[in-house]
Amino acid sequence: MEKIKIHGDQSLCLKGTVKVSGAKNAVLPAIAASLLTKEKVHLKNVPQVKDVFTILTLMKDLGAAYDIENNSLCVQVEKINSYEASYQLVRAMRASILVLGPLLARYGKAVVALPGGCAIGSRPTDLHIHGFEKLGASIDLEHGYIKAESNRLQGTKIEFERKTVGGTENLLMASCLARGETILKNCAREPEIADLCELLIKMGAKIDGVGEETMRIKGTDEMGGASHHIIPDRIEAGTFLIAGALAGDSLVISHVRPDHLRTVIEKMRYSGVSIKEINSHSLEVSKQEYLKAQDITTSPYPGFPTDMQAQFTVLMTQAEGTSIITETIFDRRFSHINELLRLGANIEVSGDKAVVKGKTPLSGAETTATDLRASASLILAGLIASGETTITEAHHLDRGYENLERKLNSLGADIKRIKKE
Repeated sequence: MEKIKIHGDQSLCLKGTVKVSGAKNAVLPAIAASLLTKEKVHLKNVPQVKDVFTILTLMKDLGAAYDIENNSLCVQVEKINSYEASYQLVRAMRASILVLGPLLARYGKAVVALPGGCAIGSRPTDLHIHGFEKLGASIDLEHGYIKAESNRLQGTKIEFERKTVGGTENLLMASCLARGETILKNCAREPEIADLCELLIKMGAKIDGVGEETMRIKGTDEMGGASHHIIPDRIEAGTFLIAGALAGDSLVISHVRPDHLRTVIEKMRYSGVSIKEINSHSLEVSKQEYLKAQDITTSPYPGFPTDMQAQFTVLMTQAEGTSIITETIFDRRFSHINELLRLGANIEVSGDKAVVKGKTPLSGAETTATDLRASASLILAGLIASGETTITEAHHLDRGYENLERKLNSLGADIKRIKKE
């Protein structure tokens, strides 16, 4: 087990250029999509993070062959060895459930463990199951597993009761090999879904309405190989924007899609942060002496992303006034608050709201990361906290950030990862 030590400073100055890695939440469904074809799928700009290697382990168990070098990945599934995604792997990463749709569509059978809950709250699979049943699959829930079978899925109309990123991705992939036309309504609109659509179209899928709430998919008999460049990680980019707002001096964030971060950028600008768009793929951010409090409410894209809630909360500890952070997506996503309190933050939680009173000086302390985005928020807080901040359970960070400490150190931070004593 490893931990992270940060030597913070309220006068810290982060300066230079940092490159954003490929999007974890885009590459995971892209890897699952390779199950739809026997040909090679070549993915570029792949972040080397723990979640990627977790799903590749699952893919290998299923029968995939893959080769990954630097940030380039080639996956091929000529034949299947197993139809089952075990609980051990699904428990490690909920996105493993994304193999359900492709397996069922191409092979007519899939056995995938129910993910259960997680540290940030319940994320049920009912919308996935209901959608597959509408497509004509036979679904049984036995001993903690989803067992699905179908001779061939049949196109139909599916309207999601609520926005679901994973459900949209799973049903979208399955529909590509279904007979006839499938209409998906009330789809999630996250950029990662549009990126998946681009890959699927290159593989031979016929999809109308990319990026919209209603998508039409005309099923095909066979999918082919493709080469695809994964979009930049908007959450990593947003995390660096917060770092720059807290301690930046003309910090440049490159390989970013500003159009994927409009709501975050807007809220930060309202708070007084200077963010300049240098070009279509670069942003410049600088620390401001005066920040004013801003309320946010997380909501599906294009709303404020739940994956940026913890980081924005840290920014609001340094803003003048009272901010109200409302979390509407996950029911247990305030676990970072108790750790921020240890650093000196003034925050009260009531139900789905966190009330942040600032401006509050932070001081280093021993903390524990409880999930991926909580770990990032603690690093941000540690950067500007006086003295030393220690973050245990650092493995959470590795699930979705590629070399975050190394990137921050290149900008002037003092962060070390050490073995737990």
